[in-house]
Amino acid sequence: MAQYNITIDSEILHHLFLKGAKDEGMAKLLESILNQILQAQATEQIKAEPYERTEERQAYRNGYYPRNLVTRVGTLTLRIPMLRNGKLTTDIFRRYHRSKQALLLALMEMVVNGVSTYELCGTEFSKSTISELCKNLDPIVTAWNSSPLREKKFPFVIVDAMVIRVREDGRVRSGTY
Repeated sequence: MAQYNITIDSEILHHLFLKGAKDEGMAKLLESILNQILQAQATEQIKAEPYERTEERQAYRNGYYPRNLVTRVGTLTLRIPMLRNGKLTTDIFRRYHRSKQALLLALMEMVVNGVSTYELCGTEFSKSTISELCKNLDPIVTAWNSSPLREKKFPFVIVDAMVIRVREDGRVRSGTY
């Protein structure tokens, strides 16, 4: 495991010990530390410091892109280094991947159950995000819908239908789905 030298700004330390701003100070500290780790991992992967010219250099930095990370102490804005010929590989986000998957599954379940909320865990989700999640459900639902019932034995089958009025060829008709 690599060792990283982390520097902590005195302003961040001051913010950490302010009365009533405990979570905000901790968020600033954590954000600073994670950004420094990302920089160190980029240097490690590239095998050169910023602006350093060496024979071992494997890539060049190409700016940053922001990525929000929702944690218990607040939303952190991380500056992810971009590399010209490749992508930065980091272990920072692997740990939170399971949490993200659980959140996405919860949102998908809410959509299936007809819950019309766009806020979960203090984070708002746009209609387009929910729509993209529903697109991920489409192949699963289609596969289940088209699976034959004769291949397995079921102790019972419950059938439900939904009647929706649809506009077709300029007139409205009832459709059963």
